[in-house]
Amino acid sequence: MHQYDPKKKPKPGEWLALDEAERIVMAERYHSRHGDFGESLSMHSTIHSIVETQLAEKVPAVKAAFKRLRRQGLNRHDTIHAIGSVLAEQVWEIMAGTPASEDANDDYFAALESLTAESWYEKYDEDA
Repeated sequence: MHQYDPKKKPKPGEWLALDEAERIVMAERYHSRHGDFGESLSMHSTIHSIVETQLAEKVPAVKAAFKRLRRQGLNRHDTIHAIGSVLAEQVWEIMAGTPASEDANDDYFAALESLTAESWYEKYDEDA
């Protein structure tokens, strides 16, 4: 695997065979060419890499959220962003010392369960 395109599903075996740093660099290359990465290319690309890895590893809550958001009309790239927004919020709460509970994974999975395309648009889409 030499290129990453969030509009296309990477082959899980090829994706997981890459070193985490390689995954991030590929996401950075994509986003530096196409823009739309917010304030931090590195952070944006890292979140992409983590979500893609969770999908490749078939993490049940991530997979279920992905399928639900796609059914609700989000394209693949926006679906990665929606799941990534939940992940980023969880990381932020941990870093701030204000996690909802002692189990960050449970918090993340619960937040993914309640994530909808509509709730994501309302929170993050300036045009909504």
